[in-house]
Amino acid sequence: MPADYKNQLKNRLVRMKRIFIAVKVEVGETLLKMISSLKSGLGSESIKWTNPDNIHITLAFLGDTEEKKIKIISAMLKAKCEGFGTFELILRGSGVFKNMSDPRVIWTGIEPSEKLMQLNDYIKNGLEDAGTKIEDRPFKPHLTLGRIKFLKTGNALKELIEKYRGTEIQKVPVNEVILYESILLQSGPVYKPLSKFKLY
Repeated sequence: MPADYKNQLKNRLVRMKRIFIAVKVEVGETLLKMISSLKSGLGSESIKWTNPDNIHITLAFLGDTEEKKIKIISAMLKAKCEGFGTFELILRGSGVFKNMSDPRVIWTGIEPSEKLMQLNDYIKNGLEDAGTKIEDRPFKPHLTLGRIKFLKTGNALKELIEKYRGTEIQKVPVNEVILYESILLQSGPVYKPLSKFKLY
């Protein structure tokens, strides 16, 4: 029996969902043009592009989580988000993870935002208080545009990254945090909002 199928079976039996906490980004005209330019310039490469409807800023990825734990997390998010205050982010530039010698992810950057870092800290601390462990890694807010499977040559990628390196792309109003379920399908992931938490 394949491991993926075993995990899905287990999740059904113990009522688990694959969840993450994020800020939704409504993709504007400039970002759409940038994505289109990247796709066009890298059309012959093996890259899995993010559906524009799925673009978001991940605050915390929790993975498979029991439903009773999701209720506790939802209550925590409501308490942490309510009255936090709305704010605005600026999308700027582009780059890659890991590096240009071994690129894995194409991203759009976010200008440093004290409010976003504070919101992330509030939620991270809330998760720890609720007994939920998350990856202990520095918060690097970004939008994932594509995941690179294989590159024949890195030249086109380097040129496109340089083209957009310092460009202001769009402003993003942040007025809510969303708890999503990630449903993995053959056609690609579907992100289903489970709860939305207003920041005002």
